[in-house]
Amino acid sequence: MVSVNSTMVPLGTEAPPFELPDPDGTTWTFDKAAGPRGTLVAFLSNHCPYVRHIAGTLGATAARRRRQGLGVIGINSNDPQAYPDELPERMAANATAWRWTFPYVSDENQTAAHAYKAACTPDFFLFDAGRRLVYRGRFDAARPGNGVPVTGDELDAAIASVIAGEEIEVGQLASIGCNIKWKPGNEPPWFG
Repeated sequence: MVSVNSTMVPLGTEAPPFELPDPDGTTWTFDKAAGPRGTLVAFLSNHCPYVRHIAGTLGATAARRRRQGLGVIGINSNDPQAYPDELPERMAANATAWRWTFPYVSDENQTAAHAYKAACTPDFFLFDAGRRLVYRGRFDAARPGNGVPVTGDELDAAIASVIAGEEIEVGQLASIGCNIKWKPGNEPPWFG
Protein backbone atom coordinates (compact mmCIF):
# COMPACT_ATOMS: atom_id res chain seq x y z
CA MET A 1 0.00 0.00 0.00
CA VAL A 2 1.27 3.43 -0.95
CA SER A 3 -0.26 6.34 0.97
CA VAL A 4 -0.82 9.47 -1.11
CA ASN A 5 -2.66 12.77 -0.73
CA SER A 6 -5.50 14.01 -2.88
CA THR A 7 -4.62 16.41 -5.70
CA MET A 8 -6.73 19.33 -4.37
CA VAL A 9 -8.40 20.20 -7.67
CA PRO A 10 -9.21 23.95 -7.92
CA LEU A 11 -12.46 25.03 -6.30
CA GLY A 12 -15.08 26.05 -8.85
CA THR A 13 -14.20 23.18 -11.19
CA GLU A 14 -17.29 21.83 -12.95
CA ALA A 15 -18.22 18.21 -12.19
CA PRO A 16 -16.94 15.95 -14.96
CA PRO A 17 -19.55 13.61 -16.45
CA PHE A 18 -19.29 9.84 -16.10
CA GLU A 19 -21.27 6.75 -17.03
CA LEU A 20 -20.43 3.78 -14.81
CA PRO A 21 -22.11 0.49 -13.83
CA ASP A 22 -22.94 -0.67 -10.33
CA PRO A 23 -22.52 -4.38 -9.46
CA ASP A 24 -26.13 -5.08 -10.52
CA GLY A 25 -25.49 -3.64 -13.99
CA THR A 26 -27.40 -0.37 -13.50
CA THR A 27 -25.61 2.49 -15.24
CA TRP A 28 -25.10 5.63 -13.19
CA THR A 29 -24.22 9.11 -14.43
CA PHE A 30 -23.48 12.27 -12.49
CA ASP A 31 -26.95 13.53 -13.46
CA LYS A 32 -28.65 10.39 -12.16
CA ALA A 33 -26.74 10.50 -8.85
CA ALA A 34 -27.04 14.28 -8.35
CA GLY A 35 -29.11 15.68 -5.53
CA PRO A 36 -31.13 18.89 -5.60
CA ARG A 37 -28.87 20.51 -2.95
CA GLY A 38 -25.50 19.18 -4.11
CA THR A 39 -23.58 16.02 -4.87
CA LEU A 40 -20.76 14.12 -3.20
CA VAL A 41 -18.51 12.02 -5.44
CA ALA A 42 -16.34 9.72 -3.32
CA PHE A 43 -13.53 7.59 -4.70
CA LEU A 44 -13.53 4.46 -2.55
CA SER A 45 -12.13 0.96 -2.39
CA ASN A 46 -12.91 -2.38 -0.78
CA HIS A 47 -9.52 -3.28 0.64
CA CYS A 48 -7.89 0.04 1.58
CA PRO A 49 -7.44 0.36 5.36
CA TYR A 50 -8.21 4.10 5.18
CA VAL A 51 -11.62 3.43 3.61
CA ARG A 52 -12.38 0.49 5.87
CA HIS A 53 -11.57 2.71 8.88
CA ILE A 54 -14.28 5.27 8.01
CA ALA A 55 -16.74 3.03 6.13
CA GLY A 56 -19.47 2.78 8.79
CA THR A 57 -19.46 6.48 9.63
CA LEU A 58 -19.38 7.38 5.94
CA GLY A 59 -22.45 5.22 5.37
CA ALA A 60 -24.37 6.84 8.24
CA THR A 61 -23.36 10.37 7.16
CA ALA A 62 -24.31 9.73 3.54
CA ALA A 63 -27.70 8.24 4.48
CA ARG A 64 -28.55 11.21 6.73
CA ARG A 65 -27.44 13.79 4.19
CA ARG A 66 -29.20 12.06 1.27
CA ARG A 67 -32.48 12.54 3.17
CA GLN A 68 -31.66 16.26 3.15
CA GLY A 69 -31.19 16.49 -0.62
CA LEU A 70 -27.54 15.54 -1.17
CA GLY A 71 -26.73 13.13 -3.97
CA VAL A 72 -23.97 10.65 -3.11
CA ILE A 73 -22.10 8.20 -5.29
CA GLY A 74 -19.06 6.03 -4.57
CA ILE A 75 -16.64 5.18 -7.38
CA ASN A 76 -14.16 2.31 -7.28
CA SER A 77 -11.39 2.97 -9.80
CA ASN A 78 -8.95 0.29 -8.67
CA ASP A 79 -7.77 -2.31 -11.19
CA PRO A 80 -9.91 -5.39 -10.39
CA GLN A 81 -7.72 -7.74 -12.45
CA ALA A 82 -4.67 -6.99 -10.31
CA TYR A 83 -6.70 -6.57 -7.09
CA PRO A 84 -9.54 -9.16 -6.99
CA ASP A 85 -10.91 -7.60 -3.77
CA GLU A 86 -12.13 -4.79 -6.05
CA LEU A 87 -14.33 -7.02 -8.23
CA PRO A 88 -17.96 -5.82 -8.51
CA GLU A 89 -19.40 -8.75 -6.52
CA ARG A 90 -17.12 -7.85 -3.62
CA MET A 91 -18.11 -4.20 -3.97
CA ALA A 92 -21.76 -5.19 -3.45
CA ALA A 93 -20.94 -7.32 -0.42
CA ASN A 94 -18.88 -4.58 1.21
CA ALA A 95 -21.48 -1.89 0.48
CA THR A 96 -24.08 -4.05 2.23
CA ALA A 97 -21.82 -4.81 5.19
CA TRP A 98 -20.95 -1.11 5.59
CA ARG A 99 -24.61 -0.06 5.16
CA TRP A 100 -23.84 2.12 2.18
CA THR A 101 -27.20 3.05 0.68
CA PHE A 102 -25.67 5.17 -2.08
CA PRO A 103 -24.70 3.78 -5.49
CA TYR A 104 -21.21 2.25 -5.53
CA VAL A 105 -19.98 1.96 -9.11
CA SER A 106 -17.02 0.45 -10.93
CA ASP A 107 -14.66 2.63 -12.98
CA GLU A 108 -12.81 -0.28 -14.54
CA ASN A 109 -11.31 1.84 -17.34
CA GLN A 110 -10.33 4.50 -14.77
CA THR A 111 -11.78 7.30 -16.90
CA ALA A 112 -13.63 8.89 -13.98
CA ALA A 113 -10.51 8.82 -11.79
CA HIS A 114 -8.61 10.60 -14.55
CA ALA A 115 -11.39 13.16 -15.12
CA TYR A 116 -11.65 14.00 -11.41
CA LYS A 117 -7.87 13.81 -10.85
CA ALA A 118 -8.53 11.34 -8.06
CA ALA A 119 -5.38 10.11 -6.37
CA CYS A 120 -6.35 8.09 -3.31
CA THR A 121 -9.08 6.23 -1.51
CA PRO A 122 -10.91 7.84 0.07
CA ASP A 123 -10.93 10.98 -2.06
CA PHE A 124 -13.96 13.30 -1.72
CA PHE A 125 -15.33 15.85 -4.19
CA LEU A 126 -18.35 17.90 -3.05
CA PHE A 127 -20.28 19.89 -5.65
CA ASP A 128 -22.97 22.50 -5.07
CA ALA A 129 -26.36 22.44 -6.80
CA GLY A 130 -24.75 24.25 -9.75
CA ARG A 131 -22.23 21.40 -10.08
CA ARG A 132 -19.24 23.48 -9.07
CA LEU A 133 -16.60 22.01 -6.77
CA VAL A 134 -16.88 23.59 -3.32
CA TYR A 135 -14.98 21.07 -1.18
CA ARG A 136 -12.26 18.52 -1.82
CA GLY A 137 -10.27 16.84 0.84
CA ARG A 138 -10.49 14.65 3.85
CA PHE A 139 -13.35 13.10 5.81
CA ASP A 140 -11.82 13.99 9.17
CA ALA A 141 -8.54 13.70 11.07
CA ALA A 142 -8.94 9.98 11.86
CA ARG A 143 -6.47 7.54 10.31
CA PRO A 144 -5.94 3.85 10.99
CA GLY A 145 -3.94 3.59 14.18
CA ASN A 146 -3.81 7.30 15.11
CA GLY A 147 -6.38 7.04 17.92
CA VAL A 148 -8.51 9.93 16.61
CA PRO A 149 -12.23 9.03 16.64
CA VAL A 150 -13.93 8.72 13.24
CA THR A 151 -16.55 11.48 13.07
CA GLY A 152 -16.56 12.76 9.50
CA ASP A 153 -16.80 16.26 10.99
CA GLU A 154 -14.84 18.10 8.29
CA LEU A 155 -16.72 16.71 5.30
CA ASP A 156 -20.03 16.82 7.19
CA ALA A 157 -19.58 20.54 8.02
CA ALA A 158 -18.95 21.24 4.32
CA ILE A 159 -22.04 19.23 3.36
CA ALA A 160 -24.16 21.13 5.91
CA SER A 161 -23.06 24.42 4.32
CA VAL A 162 -23.87 23.17 0.81
CA ILE A 163 -27.32 21.97 1.87
CA ALA A 164 -27.98 25.35 3.55
CA GLY A 165 -26.74 27.23 0.47
CA GLU A 166 -23.96 28.87 2.48
CA GLU A 167 -20.25 29.38 1.92
CA ILE A 168 -18.07 26.62 3.31
CA GLU A 169 -16.29 27.78 6.45
CA VAL A 170 -14.29 24.63 7.26
CA GLY A 171 -10.67 24.52 6.17
CA GLN A 172 -9.88 22.12 3.37
CA LEU A 173 -7.08 19.66 3.99
CA ALA A 174 -6.01 17.02 1.52
CA SER A 175 -7.32 13.53 2.01
CA ILE A 176 -4.77 10.80 2.53
CA GLY A 177 -5.29 7.18 1.64
CA CYS A 178 -4.20 4.27 -0.46
CA ASN A 179 -3.20 5.23 -3.97
CA ILE A 180 -5.62 4.29 -6.68
CA LYS A 181 -4.42 1.00 -8.13
CA TRP A 182 -3.78 2.10 -11.70
CA LYS A 183 -3.67 -0.34 -14.57
CA PRO A 184 -0.18 -0.64 -16.03
CA GLY A 185 0.37 2.20 -18.47
CA ASN A 186 -2.69 4.12 -17.22
CA GLU A 187 -0.96 6.00 -14.41
CA PRO A 188 -1.73 9.73 -14.54
CA PRO A 189 0.91 12.48 -14.35
CA TRP A 190 0.01 13.26 -10.72
CA PHE A 191 0.90 9.70 -9.63
CA GLY A 192 4.52 9.31 -9.05
